[in-house]
Amino acid sequence: MNNLRILTLAASLCCAGVAPAAAQGVEFGPGGVRIDPGFRTERGYDREMIGRGEAIRAARRAGLIDVEVAIQRGRTWQIEGSDRRGNEISVTVHARTGEVINVER
Repeated sequence: MNNLRILTLAASLCCAGVAPAAAQGVEFGPGGVRIDPGFRTERGYDREMIGRGEAIRAARRAGLIDVEVAIQRGRTWQIEGSDRRGNEISVTVHARTGEVINVER
């Protein structure tokens, strides 16, 4: 009986080490296929703010072509410029997740 408890404990410890690695996923969207690094946790986000370049890449996936202004305001990035037709476009990107929150044309 004691050996069964030790075996069960050892098996559960082995599986516990694998769980964080399994948090990764794949997302399919209008911009193509993207690997989700799985940085989201049950309590929130364990990731720092994204940089200017990553915010601009997210805005480009939303249709922005020429960037005129990229400003971080609190928890969001505001990227302004023009789309492929030359129309003005403003894209709001979440500064932690990199998700596009709003697009104004």
